[in-house]
Amino acid sequence: MLIALGVGVVTGVLLASWRIGVTFAILAAVADTVYRARTVSSIPAWRRASAAERRTEGQLKKLERSGYRTLHARAIPGSEAQIDHLVVGPTGVYAVDSEKWDRRLPVRVQSHRKLFHGPFNRKPRLDEARWEASQASDLISKALGREVTVVPSLAIYGPAIPWRILNIREVDVFSGSMVRKWITKRERSLTTAEVESIYRAADRVLPPRYPE
Repeated sequence: MLIALGVGVVTGVLLASWRIGVTFAILAAVADTVYRARTVSSIPAWRRASAAERRTEGQLKKLERSGYRTLHARAIPGSEAQIDHLVVGPTGVYAVDSEKWDRRLPVRVQSHRKLFHGPFNRKPRLDEARWEASQASDLISKALGREVTVVPSLAIYGPAIPWRILNIREVDVFSGSMVRKWITKRERSLTTAEVESIYRAADRVLPPRYPE
């Protein structure tokens, strides 16, 4: 952004017009925003341990006293995909993917089916989150010999989210600050023994992305 503003100022000086300089600064800032958005969106989530993941991890840690167990950065075998946080607790099983998006670009939804961040359609990210949760569900269910549903979600940090919790393409989307409330607002559906059983199965079938 500083570079973008610098370009505008220098251009204005060279052209001896502050109005032209301001215009070029604005155009350069827009170009910088688009460039950064494209760069961020092109990097697979599993390749970076993001600040967003650390923030979500801090929130989820506070749920431990309420009987929730969490696995972080778990790989889907046979793929490069990663579930940032798999949460197992009294209210169910959840796959939470944490995203840090450019706060300068607005977030909006269209017809409850399309999620946009600025001009960028985030459908691929929703499809990925849904696929990851379905794979985790299949693997855990097979390991336990009974059906276990994993609820997919996308926790977004950065831009303002103009809703509390919204289901888009079968994925719950919300501001990262809502993650604990999103999990605990549901009715209890698992016993302590079931939570432990599912947690252990998930730990076996979903290996750590970054082995120690």
